[in-house]
Amino acid sequence: MTDDSPSSSDLNGLRDHEIRNRELWNAESDRYQARHGGQLAESGGLAWGTTQVPEAELRILGEVAGKDILEFGCGAAQWSIALAKAGAHPVGVDLSERQLDHARTLMAAAGVSFPLIHASAEAVPLPDASFDIVFCDHGAMTFADPYRTVPEASRLLREGGLFAFSHHSPIETICWPIGADRAGETLSIDYFGLHRLEDDGETVFQLPFGEWVRLFRANGLVVEDLVEPRPDPDATSSYRNADELAWARRWPAEAIWRLRRI
Repeated sequence: MTDDSPSSSDLNGLRDHEIRNRELWNAESDRYQARHGGQLAESGGLAWGTTQVPEAELRILGEVAGKDILEFGCGAAQWSIALAKAGAHPVGVDLSERQLDHARTLMAAAGVSFPLIHASAEAVPLPDASFDIVFCDHGAMTFADPYRTVPEASRLLREGGLFAFSHHSPIETICWPIGADRAGETLSIDYFGLHRLEDDGETVFQLPFGEWVRLFRANGLVVEDLVEPRPDPDATSSYRNADELAWARRWPAEAIWRLRRI
């Protein structure tokens, strides 16, 4: 594969939430990288979630050297840059042009090169069975429809390949009132029927635990693990303040799924 700057034809047929989220991320990308880029750089790229738990500790991806890896919603590609340095063959896909601009800047600074594809994770313009690993750390699995991204990840994986992604826990989601800036201590959103959530011009997606499992199984994916990382007592995060970190020590705020393509 070579570095790719697809034409607009690759983005024909975007659905309404894809158009809105693309516009939002293009508008917010500079502020996002200014606010969170330091934490992402400090972790070295290979770390999960809003508190950046090291991959070396969680071992979600396992051995990556020599593997073909797709980052699903790569943003500025901090993960993929670190994977390239570890001997992997990454490809990054993102719907935001501005996020990919940041990725190219960081890649040049790091002295690495790999393909970046401007496309939706719901319709990746790559052949079937292209990858050993498909993953994302929040990213596309938060902002794209899982009824389209899960089949797409399965299609792109080789037999025996790994699909891994972090996401907000459904428990955090149902405790987070629409319009609020954090989760509370009461249930605020109906659990049954979770799918598409609209808040302040942004569209995010979530499913109940059982529906996630049924969707995985319908697409040839077997659950190997579900990790619910708990922040250390002294954890800090550019994504969460002290109250939010305290919440996440009581209840799961994030979930990392590890799945095998059969």
